[in-house]
Amino acid sequence: MQISTDQPVAVRPGEELPIPALQQYLDGVVDIGIIQDVKQFPHGFSNLTYGLKTSTGDFILRRPPFGANIKSAHDMGREFQVLTLLKPHYPHVPQPVTICNNLEVMGAPFYVMSRLPGVILRAEHARKGIPPDLLKSLSQKLIDNLAALHAIDVHATGLIQLGKPDGYVQRQVEGWVARYKKAETKTIEEMDAVANWLHANIPVSGAPALLHNDYKYDNVVLHPQQLTEMVGVLDWEMATVGDPLMDLGATLAYWCEVGDAPITRLFNISWLPGNLSREEVIHRYAEVSGRDVSRISFYYAFGLFKNAVIAQQIYSRWKAGFTKDPRFGQLIEVVHALAKQAVHAIQKM
Repeated sequence: MQISTDQPVAVRPGEELPIPALQQYLDGVVDIGIIQDVKQFPHGFSNLTYGLKTSTGDFILRRPPFGANIKSAHDMGREFQVLTLLKPHYPHVPQPVTICNNLEVMGAPFYVMSRLPGVILRAEHARKGIPPDLLKSLSQKLIDNLAALHAIDVHATGLIQLGKPDGYVQRQVEGWVARYKKAETKTIEEMDAVANWLHANIPVSGAPALLHNDYKYDNVVLHPQQLTEMVGVLDWEMATVGDPLMDLGATLAYWCEVGDAPITRLFNISWLPGNLSREEVIHRYAEVSGRDVSRISFYYAFGLFKNAVIAQQIYSRWKAGFTKDPRFGQLIEVVHALAKQAVHAIQKM
């Protein structure tokens, strides 16, 4: 099995960066040398990620997608703040370099961080024949690391300032339902049914923890020579402080199994042989963290609903012509599949 490190490609048409303005800005705030090449990482469906090769090294630039109007979901300052606060207490994050909120530079806020080179296991690697014993070890370590993130003392580290844990779950339910209605392009009965059920079944939260909120295989960087060694965790744009089971629910919502809708398996490798099942993920997390997971079905259903809303938001922007990325046109099928999966999860309770 040969899996190469994650590499950027040519920038998509219409998503180019204004290099002279960017260079001028960087020269005034930080010494990272002359920009020699700019490429774009083709993966991901939210904030845009560019690779900057400069005369001093490799860096990453993150900016919101073109046409985005969801401020909180694309808050560059917040993501930069998370990295800044977390880096002294958790080694597996990139080093933040600089943040720019001056829209005159490139028409949107952005930030620059160091690049963590390594392997990211994505859906296309399913064809590589990843050994089941490797996936078993990786899936266990993935969940162990999630429990370790939740064990960080948010008060002693100052991370508590990233959120307001009281009432967090209720605000999330109300917020994501509102986002869905704003991005809705047609009525989907299952989405409405799940939204109503979530409103009526909000559980009592436990002690607050740092939440990544997008924790999955393709946000984890692995050592290229030792794939069971984690180098970093990426994409902290939705990180906050709140009920840690919301984070576990989000991970479960990404965690596909063989019997799930085929289109949902196109986006990850968690369904491949060797991976823990969703039930095993829950048991592993409970054992390592010591937390009560008896109400996990609520958090799983919410995670599925949230993923469906994100897919709907991106599909809505594609349908409105804000992006030409052909991947986005199929996301309405993902919305339907996740909504049905959430209904099924609720019915099993």
